[in-house]
Amino acid sequence: MSYFNVRVYGLLINEQNEILISDEQQEDRRFSKFPGGGLELGEGLIDALKREFMEECAVEVEVLNHFYTTDFYEKSSFNDSQILSIYYFVKAAGRLDLEFKSKPFDFQEGTVQRFRWVKLAELNEEDVTFKTDKTVVRLLLEQVAI
Repeated sequence: MSYFNVRVYGLLINEQNEILISDEQQEDRRFSKFPGGGLELGEGLIDALKREFMEECAVEVEVLNHFYTTDFYEKSSFNDSQILSIYYFVKAAGRLDLEFKSKPFDFQEGTVQRFRWVKLAELNEEDVTFKTDKTVVRLLLEQVAI
C-alpha cells in the first residue's frame, strides 16, 4: 500500500551564520538531516514543527517563514510511502541546551541523535543524506546571503 508521508523541518541559523544539523541512527542506518519529523494525524504543520523541536532539541521555536516544499517525487528510505517535506526558517525562543558535536555521528553509547552546527559558508550537499535535504542545501546556498 502506498501513501503520503508528510514531514516538516526547521532551518535554524544562529548568530554565527551556522545551521543546525541532526545526525541520527535508526537501527543500522545513519543519516544527517535538518531537525524535524513527521506530521501526526490531526496536527498542523506549524504545530508539528514546534512539537518536533521540543522533542528533539528541548526548545520552543518561533516559525518565521516557509522556505521550500518538495516539488519532485521522493520515495521514503524506510518504507513504501511518498515523502512530502516542508521546510521553514525558525528561531529558537530560548537557549539550546544541547551538547553539540563537530563531526557527524559522534555518538556515545546508547545515543542515536546528536546535533552539530555547520557554517553556511562551508555547507554542502554531502552534509545531509536525503534528496530533499540536498535540494534545500542547494537552494539555501543560492538564496541566503552568507
